[in-house]
Order: sequence, then structure tokens, then C-alpha cells
Amino acid sequence: MNSLSTQDAGKVVHLAGKYAVAMVSAMLFLASCAGMPGRSPEEVVKERAQARWDDMVKGDFHAAYAYMSSSSRQLTSEMDWKARLRMGFWKSAKVEKVQCKSANACDVSVTIEYAFQGMRTKTPLQESWVREGSEWWYVLRG
Repeated sequence: MNSLSTQDAGKVVHLAGKYAVAMVSAMLFLASCAGMPGRSPEEVVKERAQARWDDMVKGDFHAAYAYMSSSSRQLTSEMDWKARLRMGFWKSAKVEKVQCKSANACDVSVTIEYAFQGMRTKTPLQESWVREGSEWWYVLRG
């Protein structure tokens, strides 16, 4: 019976050792993740602004409206905003540059291509984006 207890104790020590190794590995992994630098506001805003413009080009105005800041949505309903837009007008859009002037506000430079009187035209456009909570939002200009 003593040999059985010793054998069981050995299994417990062996399992405890495996558990300890797993815990240390997990803690080291989490510590390394915490030390990784996050994405800059400029990177996040550039990605969101491009996604919004991709929706505009596709004609998915509902999805594009979802990027608007809460104050923009309070001032303009989705229905009113959509009524001002023309499906198929934009042919392409590329976010060129993002400059954040503060921790909560960025200016975005976009080049849009659109059709006007049968001709394609490219033009620069400036947008404003603000951080509300932990996310960045497009500010609709009046």
C-alpha cells in the first residue's frame, strides 16, 4: 500500500510540474504581448477611413453611415444622408495620409475618383475623424 501512495504522489508531483510549466509559459506569452507596441492612431484611422470609402465606392451607404460619429448621426439621419448620395458616383478612393493633431482628433487626406459628365476625375478631399471612447469615427461636415 505504501508503494501505491508513493506512486500516486509521484503522479501528483509530475502533474504539478507540467502545470507549473504551462502557467509559466502562459505568463511569459502574456507579458510579451503586453510589451508589444499597439497600432498607432494614424494606422487605425487610415484603416477605418479606407474601409468607409470602400463602402462608399461599393454603394453600401448603410455600412458607410455606421462609421459616422455619434454627433454626426444626431445631426443627420441615415435616410437624409443617403438621399444626398448617388449610387455609382465614386469610382475609387484611396486614403493618402492621416495626421493626428491630438490624441482624439485626426485629419485624413483622401484622393477620390468619380465620374462627372462622362469623364473620370480625381480630386483630393479632407476629412476629420474623432475618437469617441475606444474607437475612431468620421465627422460629417455640414
